[in-house]
Amino acid sequence: MASTTPVSVPADTTARPSPKSPAAAPAPMARRSARRRELGACGALMAPFFVLLVTVFLIPVATALYLSFFSDDQPGLGFGPERTVFAGLRNYMAVITDPTFLGGLGIVALYCLVYIPLMVIGALALALLLDSGVVRLRGTAQLALFLPHAVPGIIAALIWLYLYTPGISPVIELLGKADITVDFLGVHTVLPSIVNIALWSNLGYNMVVFYAALQAVPREVIEASVVDGAGPVRTALQVKAPLVRSSVVMVAMFTLIFALQLFTEPMLLSQSTPMINSRFSPSMYIYDAAFTRNNYGLAAAASVVLLVCTIALSYGVTRWTNRSDAAEENTR
Repeated sequence: MASTTPVSVPADTTARPSPKSPAAAPAPMARRSARRRELGACGALMAPFFVLLVTVFLIPVATALYLSFFSDDQPGLGFGPERTVFAGLRNYMAVITDPTFLGGLGIVALYCLVYIPLMVIGALALALLLDSGVVRLRGTAQLALFLPHAVPGIIAALIWLYLYTPGISPVIELLGKADITVDFLGVHTVLPSIVNIALWSNLGYNMVVFYAALQAVPREVIEASVVDGAGPVRTALQVKAPLVRSSVVMVAMFTLIFALQLFTEPMLLSQSTPMINSRFSPSMYIYDAAFTRNNYGLAAAASVVLLVCTIALSYGVTRWTNRSDAAEENTR
């Protein structure tokens, strides 16, 4: 009987796919296809943001920048027809050399020095107080503090204008019965009165931001500080507050940006006091140049200058924060 010798076949010859097999599709093509799908999804999600950015920010900024280089001129000693001519940097020179515009910048700078610390410290203090559990009915307290922010800025200014106006204000009447005379719209009190309106409107909103950030603080860290013997005040100042530093920086930056655009409160209060003129703040200067003097080139130049100041200050705050974080990381 003839014996057959088995032939051994290498294992790798059966496992190797055929070059013409569909399973041998190159992996880079699959990765590129997945990458295209991811980019398409990201583009679809980001499209509304970019549409709004271009519509409400880039186009108005470009228009203001364009208008700032032109001016209306009347030839023939002012008796000829008005025409728009290229003015170069003339509008910018008129803005930065105008004492009223520089005075408005000084008023806004003083307003920021008073308003921003009070806003950040007050909102953080209220949030820490609510987070500590000392306050009962925290939900009701949050609602009561947040409600002023739901009131439109114009309505809030009108409410406080009523309370600041002598003869009709119940607050001034009560103070008068106690032989206390206060002029809320006087030369030394008009700026604190404006700060009070802004605090009343926005303190509750920023308190909610800080309170939400405090809810993300790990409870184990707080319990560890209590075990180490830290009291409520020390826990709040040395444990909780440093852990919500990013929220503090964010609130401070947004408060700075909105403070530089001071307009609604002084515009309404100017109806009842001569201490606030039509160019009290840079935003009021822009409004007066555009809609009272019909000088749109000057208003556009002032808008660009205010925008540059806002961007520069925001960038400075960001760089200072990053350097502080880096220094803190290096000391650890």
